[in-house]
Amino acid sequence: MTGPGPEHARAEAGALQLDADLMRRLGYEMVDRVVARWTGLREDRAWGTADRTFTEARLREAAPETGRDPDEVIDRVLRDVLPYAGRIDHPRFFAFIPSSPTWPSFLAHMLTGGFNVFQGTWLESAGPSQVELVVLDWFREWLGMPATAGGVFTSGGSAATLNAMVAARHAAGDGERLMLYEGDQCHASVERAARICGFRADNLRRVPTDDRYRLDVEVLEHMIRYDRAEGRTPFMVSANAGATNTGAIDPLDAIADLCEREGLWFHIDGAYGGFAVLDEGARRSLKGIERADSVVLDPHKWFFQPYETGCLMVRDPALLREAFRIMPEYLQDTDMSLEHVNFADRGLQLSRSFRALRVWMSVQILGLEEFRVVIGRALELARRAEAWIRGRARLELLSPASLGVVCYRFRPPGMDPAALNSLNREIQDEIVESGFAMISSTRLQGAYSLRLCILNYRSTWEDVRATLERVEEIGQRRAKAAACTS
Repeated sequence: MTGPGPEHARAEAGALQLDADLMRRLGYEMVDRVVARWTGLREDRAWGTADRTFTEARLREAAPETGRDPDEVIDRVLRDVLPYAGRIDHPRFFAFIPSSPTWPSFLAHMLTGGFNVFQGTWLESAGPSQVELVVLDWFREWLGMPATAGGVFTSGGSAATLNAMVAARHAAGDGERLMLYEGDQCHASVERAARICGFRADNLRRVPTDDRYRLDVEVLEHMIRYDRAEGRTPFMVSANAGATNTGAIDPLDAIADLCEREGLWFHIDGAYGGFAVLDEGARRSLKGIERADSVVLDPHKWFFQPYETGCLMVRDPALLREAFRIMPEYLQDTDMSLEHVNFADRGLQLSRSFRALRVWMSVQILGLEEFRVVIGRALELARRAEAWIRGRARLELLSPASLGVVCYRFRPPGMDPAALNSLNREIQDEIVESGFAMISSTRLQGAYSLRLCILNYRSTWEDVRATLERVEEIGQRRAKAAACTS
């Protein structure tokens, strides 16, 4: 039997490949497009979205059997796809928890994709794994955790929280009716992780918070003692180092003391606020974070990295290894000495990308001091926003600046609570629809609250002040119109 002819062999070799000159041209064009976007962000809308009917009409189609012109495909992405996504790095994007990656982190993102790094085992990624160990040591030092601490990069805070809970559950052994505790301002990822771990609703205690939205340690202690008396087994407490709603920081030292006395795993959600330890003033408010058994960090938030750059730090990485390590026969070649870390043994992912390079390149190129300056500036902008709100007759502060978050509302005199909630929702809707700024909301003690979260290194006081002025202008106009029609 004869083999395939030369033409068939060439066709097979060329399958899914592009000419080198075309790859180079398209790559350069992509960089040009991203640079144009970054340099034009301030003039762009702060928000863009569309309903499902709109997107279906533009994008619903069968997969093409033959390839299309790459320039046309790229133009279509830039015309019909990307404009209908949030400009989360816009300088007036103050909603949720913003993300504004640095250029070095974007370059690292490109490199790791282009080099197709698999970083589940040391055997397949010695250099990348060493970089991850270095960056984890940086985080450990910044947090003040002991020299034995370590961790693992993850896709984000939700995955990091799940990894931490699995380790805590494994360390707890075979206790009856395991109980975990969280403040009522805790992130939803804690409850989601509990569901994935198989806990029912009655395994989770929500601890009330005080008038500053911080976990009430005295109530927590009563809950733990009550559960023990009822034959349950408390095993984990989750605290906030920057609650999503208000930026509130729980009394970490006091919770650490309680967890030590009771023999509980002390977990801290620092996904949003943890990197504030780089600011000397904020570091004092985070005292106690160094005592945690596990800390969640999201470098894609206040360390200015692309999305899916999360991290879990733990006091004892051996506990992660005990909880996650499985060595099937087909991976026996990767089983090296313990100093050669297989990061797949520290979490739920075997196939994992080289995320730590983003942080490493950012710090190497920009220097840590630049990050300290930008974090400090965001903290100062939040304080200035609080002062501005306090000084305006028709703005009401609902939660003072904590880290980068300030909660407030427009409040004209004589308006009942339901109408006040409706008015602030209308203010938010008009600002968002205008594209001038993106702001989000929450509810604090039943009140509809507008919320500023200031993290972006591009944001200035002018951006913050102009957004607050826009809230006042819209509020006054709509309140006047409502009064005229009543």
